Amino acid sequence: MRIDKIKKAAQRRKYNVRKRVSGTPDRPRLSVFRSNRHIYAQIVDDVAGATLVSASTRAKGLRDQLPKGGNIKAAQIIGEAVAKQALAVGIKCVCLDRNRYKYHGKVKALAEAARKSGLVF
Repeated sequence: MRIDKIKKAAQRRKYNVRKRVSGTPDRPRLSVFRSNRHIYAQIVDDVAGATLVSASTRAKGLRDQLPKGGNIKAAQIIGEAVAKQALAVGIKCVCLDRNRYKYHGKVKALAEAARKSGLVF
């Protein structure tokens, strides 16, 4: 019973974020998902329904750099990686979709690292 309430509350928070944030070709959406072990980021164009760039702690190139995938240090590395890939493709401006998570901790570290690497929010 309690798990159902927690899942419904998380889904409600996600809907509230997504009704305000949408990715366009000019300004795609930087979507963040985190679990206890890993963190994932992808840049999505919602109009075309396509993922333009993605990075995660499970990717082969980044997995070797990280002893653990679910901490703030890993989130910073993923933020830098997704920003570098985005700039290589020609994406400079994005809007942040923090999903159902508060803007602190790993999500904040990822966003600030992406900003520092050249992405504009």
